Amino acid sequence: MTDILNFSTLLLGVSLHMLFWEHLPHWGTWFNKALAALPQPLQTLYEQWRCPYCAGFWIGLVLHAVTGAWFVPAFADLPSFWGAAALPLGWVLDALVFAMMNKLGVLTLTALAYPAMRGHEAKAAFMAKMQAEEAGQSA
Repeated sequence: MTDILNFSTLLLGVSLHMLFWEHLPHWGTWFNKALAALPQPLQTLYEQWRCPYCAGFWIGLVLHAVTGAWFVPAFADLPSFWGAAALPLGWVLDALVFAMMNKLGVLTLTALAYPAMRGHEAKAAFMAKMQAEEAGQSA
């Protein structure tokens, strides 16, 4: 399967999506201030691209342009009857497959995060209760 899909690109794409839409908005105020300073059309794009599929398409295109790596290497060699349209069509198809896998990756991480957060909350509540009981016994 590693010969078919470029998983390192996918991991990078999912990481970028999680960073920009799940984490940076909550790490202090600097990121939100920077977003507010952007022109309104760019702010609108950021809000509309919260969807992991939509953002994934553009992330896939940018990663392909930056790294030169194909997510699906087969799209690099489309049949010759496509002529000059073969390369742009390959990029678009590659980005579409990347977008679908990006969405799957983000949704999978989100699904796994909920039980993990509930477990963390339960442990924190248990520890707080134990500390309260210990404080009550020592008094």
